[in-house]
Amino acid sequence: MTRLALDGGRPVRTRPLPTVLVPAGRTFGAEERAAVLEVIDSGVLNASCGGPWLRELEATMADLHGIGHAVASSSGTAALHLAVAAVDPEPGDEIITTPLTDWGTIAAILAQNAVPVFADVDPLTGNLDPASVAAYLSPRTRAILVVHLFGAAAAVRELRALADRAGVPLIEDCAQAYLARPASGAPPVGTYGAVGCFSLQQYKHVTAGDGGLCITDDPAVAERMRLFADKAWPRDEGRFHRFLALNYRMTNLTAAVAGVQLRRLPDVVERRRQHAARLLDAVGDLPGVRFPPEPDLHAWWVLPLIVDGSNHRNRRWAEALTAEGIPAVAGWLQSPVYLYPALTERRTYGQSAFPLTSPPARRDWTFHRGLCPQAERLVDDTLVVLQWNENYTDADVDDIAAALTKVAAAMSD
Repeated sequence: MTRLALDGGRPVRTRPLPTVLVPAGRTFGAEERAAVLEVIDSGVLNASCGGPWLRELEATMADLHGIGHAVASSSGTAALHLAVAAVDPEPGDEIITTPLTDWGTIAAILAQNAVPVFADVDPLTGNLDPASVAAYLSPRTRAILVVHLFGAAAAVRELRALADRAGVPLIEDCAQAYLARPASGAPPVGTYGAVGCFSLQQYKHVTAGDGGLCITDDPAVAERMRLFADKAWPRDEGRFHRFLALNYRMTNLTAAVAGVQLRRLPDVVERRRQHAARLLDAVGDLPGVRFPPEPDLHAWWVLPLIVDGSNHRNRRWAEALTAEGIPAVAGWLQSPVYLYPALTERRTYGQSAFPLTSPPARRDWTFHRGLCPQAERLVDDTLVVLQWNENYTDADVDDIAAALTKVAAAMSD
């Protein structure tokens, strides 16, 4: 057996792979440069002061998803806050969500004075388990907020049915899953709930540095989100503010770049799928490793692996792949989000622990290890995450396949 680079053997690869942090790993070109100059030459950088770029971006996003309305904002977190604000929860109301997500998902809930209630996840995908969500429904449940993790569609149709039976809206966090689908021929994610939320942050499929987009078929929800992003200022009626809201406006510079990037999105996702299909064909059935099935449905934000074992087995995998020249991370997160100090120490508004206290909540909420065993096992033992990029060459993909095959053989020895 070939000796691992981690143990002194020769690494599979010594040249760095393209990443989203270098030009070779992005899709910026002459159109983005021209768009930026067009905005600067107009003299109007603030979208609320004029210019076509924001409305063109929103129209492109709505058309891409076959939906009635899109609302732009300043970040993916802002997009989530717009969606939760549209639900308009009472203080202490509950929103069921996942413990495997970026903190922006949770911040949006807490910022609107609602309680994040964590359901457990599927052990192979990390996506919300509908049975666990059902167990956490209560008279105070105000919404279900699902995250399509790593580019794989969650069980969104089952969750929508669950939300409908409970009489609450479903919100979709699609920041990692542009154009992912739950089944062949099905509509893309973001179109199953009351609102779909997307991010244009640097690490996403397409980017404007930062930025957010919400989509909905409900004109009243769209109007509520549009107002919330602009301090609830109905500009065509006068200078007053309808309710408490913030400034989450996207600039014309961001909108212009995002508009070009969004037109590139279908090709970006398709190339990532083609690379994933090549990789899966090359590695076959590796011992002790499971890959996402159905590469044509997945958006491949990253390449997640589920490895067999316990006692932090995923760390050994990540260290071995990285030593082979293929950067990998064990667990993705340091812990499920409910173990972050902001929640375990209930550091929300001063020392009040609001809204996690009763009242306004139906009970005092505390967060501790053991709350979601499947999520904890993924982070601690079984999940390994590799970068993925549309600009990989066939040789890049073949190197990744070779490293996976080499490490899997060593781990099963």
